[in-house]
Amino acid sequence: MASQVIKCKAAVAWEARKPLSIEEIEVAPPKAHEVRIKTIATAVCHTDAYTLSGADPEGSFPVILGHEGAGIVESVGEGVTKLKAGDTVIPLYTPQCGECKFCLNPKTNLCQKVRVTQGKGFTPDGTSRFTCKGKTILHYTGTSTFSEYTVVADISVAKIDPLAPLDKVCLLGCGISTGYGAAVNTAKVEPGSTCAVFGLGGVGLAVIMGCKVAGATRIIGVDINKDKFTKAKEFGASECTNPQDFSKPIQEVLVEMTDGGVDCSFECTGNLKVMRAALEACHKGWGVSVVVGVAASGEEVATRPFQLVTGRTWKGTAFGGWKSVERVPKLVSEYMSKKIKIDEFVTHNLPFDQINEAFELTHAGKNIQTVVKL
Repeated sequence: MASQVIKCKAAVAWEARKPLSIEEIEVAPPKAHEVRIKTIATAVCHTDAYTLSGADPEGSFPVILGHEGAGIVESVGEGVTKLKAGDTVIPLYTPQCGECKFCLNPKTNLCQKVRVTQGKGFTPDGTSRFTCKGKTILHYTGTSTFSEYTVVADISVAKIDPLAPLDKVCLLGCGISTGYGAAVNTAKVEPGSTCAVFGLGGVGLAVIMGCKVAGATRIIGVDINKDKFTKAKEFGASECTNPQDFSKPIQEVLVEMTDGGVDCSFECTGNLKVMRAALEACHKGWGVSVVVGVAASGEEVATRPFQLVTGRTWKGTAFGGWKSVERVPKLVSEYMSKKIKIDEFVTHNLPFDQINEAFELTHAGKNIQTVVKL
């Protein structure tokens, strides 16, 4: 099948704000420096729901969504040397070419090699490998894991331990890696730190896990949904607080609770007001606040400049700062050795034909992570 078109099932988003449709599609063979992957498991992320809502400025339709997947290499295109058929892999929405100035700089993981074509929904040569009912179907974030087979650039693939359970490690394709890395890479949480995590969904729980691994001694979870507090404490939060329980702004509450503010704070909601609160909850002189959540296109964040003049640092993170091709396999190894959690994030497992139910669970806030098995 390596040089042939494969017919398979995929969940196609024909247009915004409409449920996905399970269709038979055609997946063309991989071209030069591309890999065709049989998807075994994929999760549904808030970013998928964001694009499907029509709010994503780069969202184009029809498209095959999905970017938290894992599978087996079915075939490789010309020039692919580091991967072969049968390899166990995780597709990556953040590639690592190893050659661009971003990859060569240790300060960032934002490889730009295929950024332009990826943002337009194409493979690196500016075309698509997907067709359905005679129509071209676009790729999504260079991964498109809501398909039984997908084609990705070879620089967007992490080869992992073949013994890893793919219905678990697929989650390292986005949320867990992002939150965990925000703590250990971006904020560089130090032993003995006091941290605050705003938003206790899957990414926020991964931040808590990262803070705990890094040696933080006090981790405060912040959320308006008290139902999330028990799980946050299981992941390592020492206490949790609800902003709605106070008449004053939550940043003032946290400053009082912590004798001047936290060492590190993390915003995991994408809400502009929460971003400001997270920064202003930081300690004068050394506090670091990391924006993890993604706000809607065109929105602007605000604070008083004096907050920064007096020594607070405002940072952002993408995919947790991990250089993806080399570090995701190591994250899989950390999971296999029980250094980091993954199983505890999975609250629901669904068959592929119920993928729309996974979106409903996400919108209702009734899950942490839902894994779909293909």
